[in-house]
Amino acid sequence: MKFFKYNLMSVCAASLMFVSCDLTQEPEDTMSPDTYFKTATQLGLWTQGYYDMLDSDGIVATNADDNVDNALGELMMGQRTAASSSGWNWGALRRVNYYFEHKACDESVSAPYDAESYFFRAYFYFVKVRRFGDVPYYTQVLKDNDTELLRKKRDDRGYVIDRVLEDLDEAYRLGTKSRDLVKVTKWTALALKSRVALYEGTWRKYRGLPDADKYLRAAADAAEEFISNSGYSIQKTGSEPYRNLFNAIDATNTEVVLARKYGNKANVMHSIPFNIKNDRQGFTRRFMNHYLMADGSFYSSVADYDRKIFADEVAGRDPRLSQTVLCPGYIQVGATKVTANDLTAITGYQPIKYVGNANYDGSKKAFTDLPLFRAAEVYLNFAEAKAELGTLTQDDLDRSVNKIRDRVGMPHMSMVDANSNIDPLMVDYYPNVTQSGNTGVILEIRRERTIELCLEGFRQWDILRWKEGAQLTRPFYGVYFPAEGEYDMDGDGKADLLVSSAAKPASWKGNYKQIGKDITLTGGSEGMIHALPNLAIEWNEERDYLWPIPASERVLSGGALSQNPGWTDTTNFD
Repeated sequence: MKFFKYNLMSVCAASLMFVSCDLTQEPEDTMSPDTYFKTATQLGLWTQGYYDMLDSDGIVATNADDNVDNALGELMMGQRTAASSSGWNWGALRRVNYYFEHKACDESVSAPYDAESYFFRAYFYFVKVRRFGDVPYYTQVLKDNDTELLRKKRDDRGYVIDRVLEDLDEAYRLGTKSRDLVKVTKWTALALKSRVALYEGTWRKYRGLPDADKYLRAAADAAEEFISNSGYSIQKTGSEPYRNLFNAIDATNTEVVLARKYGNKANVMHSIPFNIKNDRQGFTRRFMNHYLMADGSFYSSVADYDRKIFADEVAGRDPRLSQTVLCPGYIQVGATKVTANDLTAITGYQPIKYVGNANYDGSKKAFTDLPLFRAAEVYLNFAEAKAELGTLTQDDLDRSVNKIRDRVGMPHMSMVDANSNIDPLMVDYYPNVTQSGNTGVILEIRRERTIELCLEGFRQWDILRWKEGAQLTRPFYGVYFPAEGEYDMDGDGKADLLVSSAAKPASWKGNYKQIGKDITLTGGSEGMIHALPNLAIEWNEERDYLWPIPASERVLSGGALSQNPGWTDTTNFD
């Protein structure tokens, strides 16, 4: 199914704040607000257009410290400027507010569509606050002569997030209890509420701002309601249940709360597997080090862990590693032969998450469903919120994180052990973490979140809310090679990769990578792959956690829109 667009009225400007639509004109299709918004069918057609707000296959390509490719994006490349600031588009909000202004039927008919409208207004504003911080809040459609509203100052982010949570409460009240994969329900509202409140709570906590605990409690309460009453659970079917969850043609509602549906019959495809290979997406060594050993011990406790060749590095680890990364013995869906790691990935650690049959590897050839909200995230939101509050118990872990670990047979997380035995690598990776009696378990929950939710669009935002932006400047290291020579990358006992600084020998028939040309190693002729070695990423702690307000919008507002700290523009307003 494709999310269907039905535009009764065109959105007349990219910015809601400066709309020039004449709503008195009769639409070309002869329908008008007076004759529309009166039946469930009409409401459903209108609200279906909201779903385009949701992230789709682009979430997989959001780079951070865990996953990089040839094009790192504006945040990491330092390309954000007030002259070209992205994300300041308000047309989607206009569609929602237009619905509320023109709905003309009883709640007994409109309830599920009202729920969708509240949900998507909340989603819209969460995305805006996450990017820009304070933003002007509107619940009405603006017209040309709404001068005062058009020149409104930015509302405090706390005020806006409070309105977001109120809308999600309404979405929960009015939503259905069904477990519909493609429609917003009560459970989708709770999932988003836990996401929003956790973001705001940790954003505030790690900046010493007021009301952090208020939002953390809201996150924990929403997640607990979901865990207790939604009926969702962690999907465990198949021999590789984690991998199966992301390469399924049809997502199931065991764990997936909301998905974007694709289908070859409807000719609605995506390009996720194509982009993974074509963009040379690769996990970083920093990410790979998050995976525990299969017995639950730290990988950093293994002798010479930082000098293991690929086959040894990935052996005996958390089973999710081999269901996420192309490892020795990997067989693609529908294939019969092992696919070797040929270092297509820029770091040598190639993602297989979302990768299905080879027939789907081309551009716009895949039609596997894309999970957008799933139970595992809510479980992790619950555990993190309670850990940050200092109210986490072992029972809480058993209801959340340990349910996730059960999927692949990993040992349970012990709160006592986590707090008494802290992995020095996690301390190094998250230097700003809360220093308390719960530091260890917070770090272990972050570890769990990092590997469980990788490539789902969370990592960049997690780094920002935890105030760990400086970690994005660290080098992107990959697979380790102790020397030039031949390597067995597919686990069959035979060398299939030659790494050398010399030209490829005529007698060599396998994969070949020339040092200094195809790959750069940290030690010259040995060491870790150093992806993007000539790129120096800079981070400004006072500026870079938020995007700049577009200068053009500040001009149109007459200076009412203030600029974010550290950003400059040519408006001369402040």
